[in-house]
Amino acid sequence: MMAPHAGEGVTGPELMELMRQQAVNFGTRIVTDDILRVDFSKRPFRVFPSEGGVVEAQCVIVATGASANWLGLPSEEHFKNRGVSACAVCDGALPRFRNKELVVVGGGDSAVEEATYLSKFASRVHLVHRRDALRASKIMAQRAHDDPKIQIHFNSGLAEVLGDDARGVTGVRLADTADPSRETRLDVAGVFLAIGHTPNTAFLEGQLELTPKKYIVWKKHFRTETSVEGVFAAGDVADDYYRQAISAAGTGCMSALDAERWLAAQGVH
Repeated sequence: MMAPHAGEGVTGPELMELMRQQAVNFGTRIVTDDILRVDFSKRPFRVFPSEGGVVEAQCVIVATGASANWLGLPSEEHFKNRGVSACAVCDGALPRFRNKELVVVGGGDSAVEEATYLSKFASRVHLVHRRDALRASKIMAQRAHDDPKIQIHFNSGLAEVLGDDARGVTGVRLADTADPSRETRLDVAGVFLAIGHTPNTAFLEGQLELTPKKYIVWKKHFRTETSVEGVFAAGDVADDYYRQAISAAGTGCMSALDAERWLAAQGVH
């Protein structure tokens, strides 16, 4: 592997920048802007950037992703990427979390999955849920109850992430949801939020078919076609199950091939 990455690999941001540069090297034109709304009612399709004007296209691939839900605590924001994460699969195996006590916030299937995954690396996982019973399916909830390395804190909410700039996260302060004056402090090295994701599809309302959770619907099995012919979707914006960079990149390749073949069939070059 070329220097300076030999023996080290690359960070996520570095990998993204390398992939961006690879695209530029092959002639891709990149425009950095936000799309406020779209018009897919007729071709050419029209998209409206925030900086004004309109962009017309015969074909569109939507790959706007999904954003992790956060609690909105100032301390949560302060310690993001320094012990606070929204993806256990992405970050859980990092050395800073190994053989340490960790917190997972949430009570659904995703939260239990994250806690179970983290239990492979952590000394103990504290699953913090604001209600008196998990929302997860019975089999998933039982899995959490049966795991000796998972301790469930019912009727509890994350009130504050504790730490310092040198070490990052060093603990949390939990508040009793029934009596906020009652607090518990836990010494932990990491906090993982597992309270869901929100797909970035608000600008597509009324333009494409969306699921009840607002993810784009793929209309054909193992294809990236949407409800509008000539519009394709890739990545987490249409995937509420895997939500991994590698699976998103795979559907990105699929959508590019689908789009190219569709354009060729339309006689557009």
